[in-house]
Amino acid sequence: MTPSLLDALAPLPGLAAAHVLLSAAALGLALAIALPLGLAAARRPRLAAVSLGVAGLIQTIPGLALLALFYPLLLGLSALLGGGVPALGFLPSLLALALYALLPILRNMVAGLRGIDRAVLDAADGVGMTPVQRLRLVEAPLAAPVVMAGIRTATVWTIGAATLATTVGAASLGNLIFAGLQTENWVLVLAGCIAAAALALAADWLLALIEHGIAKRRRLWILLGAAGVTAGIAAAALPLLMPEPRAVVVGAKNFSEQYILARIIGARLERAGYRVSYREGLGSAVILRALQAGDVDVYVDYSGTIWSDTMGRTDHPPRAAMNAAIGTWLAKRSGARLVGAIGFENAYALAMRADAAKALGIRTIADLAAHAPQRALGADLEFLSRPEWTSLERAYHLRFRETRAYAPSFMYRALSAGQADVISAFSSDGRIAAQHLVLLDDPARALPAYDALLLVSPAHAHDAHFIAALQPLVGAISVERMREANYMVDRDTGKASPDAAARWLDERPRPSP
Repeated sequence: MTPSLLDALAPLPGLAAAHVLLSAAALGLALAIALPLGLAAARRPRLAAVSLGVAGLIQTIPGLALLALFYPLLLGLSALLGGGVPALGFLPSLLALALYALLPILRNMVAGLRGIDRAVLDAADGVGMTPVQRLRLVEAPLAAPVVMAGIRTATVWTIGAATLATTVGAASLGNLIFAGLQTENWVLVLAGCIAAAALALAADWLLALIEHGIAKRRRLWILLGAAGVTAGIAAAALPLLMPEPRAVVVGAKNFSEQYILARIIGARLERAGYRVSYREGLGSAVILRALQAGDVDVYVDYSGTIWSDTMGRTDHPPRAAMNAAIGTWLAKRSGARLVGAIGFENAYALAMRADAAKALGIRTIADLAAHAPQRALGADLEFLSRPEWTSLERAYHLRFRETRAYAPSFMYRALSAGQADVISAFSSDGRIAAQHLVLLDDPARALPAYDALLLVSPAHAHDAHFIAALQPLVGAISVERMREANYMVDRDTGKASPDAAARWLDERPRPSP
């Protein structure tokens, strides 16, 4: 392996351990709920109908949505209780995954107990067994293989779904997958997928050993399977026996620029003596709430996103006034601090291929409006549900033939492949120049400014040493340099890692005033 590849895969063991612990905890919680509920439901048809219906309904909720829903619920609970409830990371992931694991365990528990021959149960009653004895000596052994099959299914589902926990800040093998998808580093994607699949197969094999041991009355098989499961969980838990001081958490959203900026921030904090960890791949709504709640200590957000999305403002004041208002709002709302603007703007903008725009005579979004009904819009995953898109629709009466959402990297590919005619580009993206795109002017000023802002959580808002470590970043990065760094990660060949791009960008001198 090359050194860069080794660096990229260095987090794999730790992420695999975190993945195992999260999956095991979720399965343990699901078992604690499903086994007694299944036992009661097997004897009460009405309870069975209700419990299986609810468990089935939970399965219809997309995994990402279920994970995201727990964050505001836990945040509200924490506020109600006066704090102390972690709303980001392990707890919401644990609860969501446990709910997902309920259905196969519960369904097989009910099916296994109801499938026992009535004559066998009558015989147990005839010899004078108590209900507890009948359960322990007759029902449990006969239903166990069916129940174990449900547990195996739930285990495979849970290990696979745990990769989505990255979106709410929990460490998992999804960190590699999401980072690889956003930066088009397929080695990371494959490493995360293969590791998750290997864990699922290993767990399924060990549980199959237990299942066959129960079915064949082979105690050695049961002991070997249980020992393997226990050894795997114990190995993953070893780091917990050597706790380290709490690390400063650097947050990042789910695109290349955010990964790069997070690494620059982390490197500066490490040089200042702080221990640093990262929570990356977070959505815009989640990450700001996480900062305000103290689950993330520092990250970079964009003025227009906070202004339109979170504050609900529709006016567009000058950028200095907007940034000042955002800083005041953050301080009053949660005690978080706006350290300053980094120096570049990453604005939303509609972009087209330069040749196509020239052929149609399109220079502004107003020009585009007449052609939109015959054109397809490709947008990033958030844009179509954001107030900026609503503002553009209203200001220019935009009506496209179709709209599709893509991960940012694939959005640009859709444009180059002709699957989209217009995209919601980012003004600091290096692919704009590389792919010969043109950004359409916004004469109605429907979109606000999007200065990159360095934000700090309430816990560090008055930490002079912490702020001093970050202060040199204020005004230090021009849009030209940010575009170049972004393109180092996003280009098709000679691709750099976000860490390498961050080192390159951090070594460049401050732009001249």
